[in-house]
Amino acid sequence: MKGSEAKMTGFMEGADKRYVIPVYQRKYDWKRENCSQLYEDLKKIIFDKRESHFFGSIVSSVVPNGSKIEYHIIDGQQRLTTVTLLLLAIRNLIAQGKIIPQEERLDEQISQRFLISPWAKEEDRIKLRPVKGDREALARLFGDAEDYDHASNLTLNYQFFCDKILQKEVTVDDLYAAIGKLEIISITLDQSDNAQLIFESLNSTGLALTEGDKIRNYILMGLSAEEQNEFYENYWTKIEKCTANDVSGFVRDYLSIKQQMTPTISNVYPAFKKYAEENRLSAENLLKDLLRYARFFERLWTCKSNLEEQRLDDCLYRMKRLEIVVTRPFLMEVFRLNQDGEITSDEVLNVFLITENYLFRRNICEVPTNALNKIFLNLNKEILRYDGSANDYVEKFIYALLSKKESGRFPDDEEFMAALSSKQVYLMRGKYKAYLFERFENFGTVETKDVYTHLDNNTYTIEHIMPQHLTPAWTEALGEDYAKIHATWLHRLANLTLTGYNPHLSNNSFPEKRDASEGGYKASGLKMNQKIAVKENWGLPELEERNEEMVALAAKIWSYPQTSFQPAVKEYDSRTLEDDSKDLVGRGIVKYSYQNAEQPVSSWADMFEHIVKFLHQKDKSVLSALAYNTDSSVELTNYISNSEENLRSALKIDDNIYMEKNTSTVLKVSILRRLFAAYGADPMDLVFFLKDADSEMGNGTGREEIRKRYWTYALPIIQKQHMHRGTFQNVNPGTSNMISGFFGISGFSINCIANYDAARVDFYMGKGDAAKNKEVFDMLFSNRDEIEQELGVALEWERANEYKASWISYCLPKVSVVRENDWSCMAEFHAEWSDKMCNAILPYLQEETENGDRLMEVASILREWTAKRNTVQEHLDKYNRTYTRFTTARMSEILPDLPNMPSGWNCDNHYFYEIVNRTGNSIYIKLALSSQNITDDFRKICDRINEIYPSKYENKDWKWRTPFRTKTVTFGEKLDRKEIFECLDRCLEEITAFEEELSKKI
Repeated sequence: MKGSEAKMTGFMEGADKRYVIPVYQRKYDWKRENCSQLYEDLKKIIFDKRESHFFGSIVSSVVPNGSKIEYHIIDGQQRLTTVTLLLLAIRNLIAQGKIIPQEERLDEQISQRFLISPWAKEEDRIKLRPVKGDREALARLFGDAEDYDHASNLTLNYQFFCDKILQKEVTVDDLYAAIGKLEIISITLDQSDNAQLIFESLNSTGLALTEGDKIRNYILMGLSAEEQNEFYENYWTKIEKCTANDVSGFVRDYLSIKQQMTPTISNVYPAFKKYAEENRLSAENLLKDLLRYARFFERLWTCKSNLEEQRLDDCLYRMKRLEIVVTRPFLMEVFRLNQDGEITSDEVLNVFLITENYLFRRNICEVPTNALNKIFLNLNKEILRYDGSANDYVEKFIYALLSKKESGRFPDDEEFMAALSSKQVYLMRGKYKAYLFERFENFGTVETKDVYTHLDNNTYTIEHIMPQHLTPAWTEALGEDYAKIHATWLHRLANLTLTGYNPHLSNNSFPEKRDASEGGYKASGLKMNQKIAVKENWGLPELEERNEEMVALAAKIWSYPQTSFQPAVKEYDSRTLEDDSKDLVGRGIVKYSYQNAEQPVSSWADMFEHIVKFLHQKDKSVLSALAYNTDSSVELTNYISNSEENLRSALKIDDNIYMEKNTSTVLKVSILRRLFAAYGADPMDLVFFLKDADSEMGNGTGREEIRKRYWTYALPIIQKQHMHRGTFQNVNPGTSNMISGFFGISGFSINCIANYDAARVDFYMGKGDAAKNKEVFDMLFSNRDEIEQELGVALEWERANEYKASWISYCLPKVSVVRENDWSCMAEFHAEWSDKMCNAILPYLQEETENGDRLMEVASILREWTAKRNTVQEHLDKYNRTYTRFTTARMSEILPDLPNMPSGWNCDNHYFYEIVNRTGNSIYIKLALSSQNITDDFRKICDRINEIYPSKYENKDWKWRTPFRTKTVTFGEKLDRKEIFECLDRCLEEITAFEEELSKKI
């Protein structure tokens, strides 16, 4: 390998030189901003009178080819191509007479020195030879303008340079001279050099390669030029086409299939390289296998199964609309089995339909999705492992899914129907709403409607039969309980339908909606409106009737599968460290596997000790630093110490390093998860193998039966203890390991848990708004000393940043729900400590518990105000009892949306005006900003706002800011809608004044 400094023009000059971009390289993709940066650098050379400017490196291998010398460009094609375009722009503009240089015949000089070989054959005259997709576009730039390929990136950047040159910010002679001052490091490789390793080590100034780019280079770079061209044409271009150029995502799925481990998207290339080297596959065999799976990948995104089964293609399209990608590796394997003749097309269809049902039922029941990756990653091998074959594949597939528990479960009809019946369907994500209504409209008929397209182009909308804003006619029709009916049923499935005439129906009475000649339910061509059209009225009886009918139909559409299959040998259920730790509650551990090495253990504490000591031996600095850190705000310092006296029950890891071992299973796993992050370890590498939940209950008695018997015994004792508060008043004995009591704060509960190895009480903060849960937890944690002093014990505090919920726990170890002799002390523990924890914690939440009904009524009025004020935009999916959120046009100009960069509210906009309704007697409006996923430019705007309106608590790593709030306004004991509207209007005047002032100052 030889390297030397050179002028860019010196590298390019020479009639016998050709610059070949190998087929394994990506297409030219420098953007306008890259070209603009180059042009600005050239202007600085001119204005600052610089003698040189470093322009990066160009790595090439020299390949003699007859009378010419070919430089195969390994790195630097973007720079070489861009300078070629700039020189070509100068040459063409001079030739066209649009600019006149001082130097005579400059266009001919540029042409013959850098761009063409005038004595070569016509097809070989252009010295730069880009990859196939760019070659024709470059050639056209040497001809007439009307023949340019305006879709090509080369043409766009060529035109950019033409426009800049014609602006005459600098003379063309100065510009040409500046190009001559660009310096590069020219690195020429010998045949003995490993081009791939050198390529990987380069710190290029060009655009970052995708993982797919690196994989293409890795496979093709070491081949001869002839093989490169052959394999590129026969395999790689087809792989790119089959994957719609998402090669990185496809290879990630491919590796998931081959290795049962899913690399992060940023680590696909190293994982692929390791896989290829370990399996020692030839380049052609590797490409053949990739292309085979790429064709399966293509079926998924094109929704064309190639199996001549329309129902399967329709299912593919519906699943694509749901944008769920974790199933892809499994479904690609299903296609492979079919292609290999191991399963039939009918079996493929049934697998896809059941997968669709499984995913949608889980969504309706709000089952956490974090288990899905692991489930589908191993599902095919799990199915084949039952008896070593693909026989009865669908039956085994059903068994595998039905055997999943907790966060992996397939919700049964009882759970699914109950969840759908009460679900706020209108507030679901748009893709799931569209999916749901398409299924209800088209299921069971060949006379289908194109519901998706009509929803996409707003021909159809989702209509509230009972409107969002009640008119006097609707209030009268609903009767004296109109407010309760409206609050309960407004967004539920029973009150929703599809229509193409929403503006015509609006808030009209039901008879007007039903009988309207244009868009009325009677005139509707939609199947789901036909039963609505025969109703005389629309009130509670009709809502309940339609709810029952639609939920029953849903159980048919998304049917629950059945199977008689039973494996000869039952396998252990497994979870990774990344999965939901709540699945592990009440489950024993048999063994664990870390980095594919299995280790039997007797308990969770045993596993915890093994893993922590293993990590510590790898790197002793992590735990040492934590053990000597006395700042309780630093993660894990409450569970690690340099003295055993600082812990309740110390586990010695090393000299002067101890960890708390008296913790629940959930907390042990949470600590491990945070340790893995500190060590940079992959949580997917740690797998827990769990005891069978039923066998743990002993004597062949099922866990559900034992739990129900325990709660039947314990619940009266618990209810008696809580008689003064009524916390468990409406609770009945169940088969879960947990019962929940409620005290009037939506989303919060006190939970009693009965496991095979312990009893526990949790104060659980589980609102749908994760930020609210963390806010309350942090407030309580700040009062930890007072709460624990009142209780006389130390509690387990679990903020659980990876989940929406947080919880505070107290545990009674060494008891078991299996042993009836333990039931008495367990029941007394549950009764006493659930009451004690409520007594100690609830006073800190007084604001949450008082005036619940009044708060809801005020919130309803606030939402009505946002809907009626044209100057604000309501956000129905972002409100709750305490916060009613809206945006304004002016503030959205200052703080625009950031598409696909979700804020702390999980939406594209990173600010809200929040009407704060904490007491039900007063309100104010504040401006809240979220820093999650913001761009640098957006952060600069936020910082500028903070300079003008400083935040009370300044923090460079801020997550939330409140730069503005209105005055607090109060209203009377009797709620008067007009009075509250007037209060809000005064606040809106303050907002308008604030925005005007901010616009001027910013």
